[in-house]
Amino acid sequence: MTNPKHARDTAQGRYYSDPAGGPDLVSVTNVIDTAVNKTHSLIPWGVKVTVEYILDRWNVLTSRVANDRLGVTREVKAVHIDVREQAADLGTRVHNGAEAKVLGAPVPADEEVEPYLDQLDLWLRSWNVDLAKHIEATEITCLHRRLGYAGTADLMIWLPTGPDGQLELWLIDYKSSATRSAKSVYKENTLQLAALRYCESVLLPDDTEQPMPRIERTGVLNLRASSHALVPMPADRTAHRAFRGALETTRWLHAAPSTYPALFAPGHEPAPRRRAARKAA
Repeated sequence: MTNPKHARDTAQGRYYSDPAGGPDLVSVTNVIDTAVNKTHSLIPWGVKVTVEYILDRWNVLTSRVANDRLGVTREVKAVHIDVREQAADLGTRVHNGAEAKVLGAPVPADEEVEPYLDQLDLWLRSWNVDLAKHIEATEITCLHRRLGYAGTADLMIWLPTGPDGQLELWLIDYKSSATRSAKSVYKENTLQLAALRYCESVLLPDDTEQPMPRIERTGVLNLRASSHALVPMPADRTAHRAFRGALETTRWLHAAPSTYPALFAPGHEPAPRRRAARKAA
């Protein structure tokens, strides 16, 4: 995950500080991570990477089981966490490299990231993008104070997708993966884009504020080591209403107590409580 300027991690996920001094704003990704069920994809993926890990190391792991069953169990249970963290780290590095590239800034040397950025180069050239003319913004913080959320837009770019090649302003989110097809997306990507598209304002690097630009198209730009694809997503008002429902669910979950006291029938309270009651009497 990238680290936007005003974002901070809390016990309840990422929040944004408001430079104007208002209440903290829950991040768009925090809302989706909290309120959108991803087990339909995460559980099969977790099983797959764990099984592959075991099969690739079958002889070594089975020889250790007799003397270190607990250690082997811990190691295997951690596989999906390690793979997810490695993927997140790669995604952050790809995002950082992409930001530098579209800004025309020096790109940090990174052999693992370089193929993904080569695909970004191919995509930019295929659309005849002039970095000085067609990049509206990159990694820009978007705010919706009235609804209480914020997020970071990866890229706002003008592309000739309108009638007769007319330029349209796109809001694009980069997605990188070492395994998924370049044409694959998740449904929740639409919620993320809709949340950003309908923000009220954006923050410039010096923290001055401007109204959110009028976004005409939204999509996911999938970057892979040997391929890429821009997938348009229907991040419309209907999707934004769905995001707002997830936002309300997130607010409730973040405010709800994590534990509740048990209720016991009279005379059946746990012993310590009965002793405390007798002392009080």
